[in-house]
Amino acid sequence: MAGATYTVQLTLVAERDLKKIKDETTRRRIAKAIDSLHTNPRPEGAVALQGDRAILRLRVGDYRILYTVKDKALLVLVIRIGNRREIYRR
Repeated sequence: MAGATYTVQLTLVAERDLKKIKDETTRRRIAKAIDSLHTNPRPEGAVALQGDRAILRLRVGDYRILYTVKDKALLVLVIRIGNRREIYRR
């Protein structure tokens, strides 16, 4: 699927998580990382979570972006965005 462009969608929870980030610079960096998933859904540094291999984690400073990739549908679904201290708590 070289050259394919993926559609990136955020869940309502992920949208809320992004809006909660007070630091504008950090919010912009996270948005830029999410935008880059359009062309490369598995960038260098993206790691599968240990408990659930279908969920990938992307690091942006102290924040983590949790997402899944549906290759057949060319879809990247961002599930959660949060500080590394809190993101893995259920």
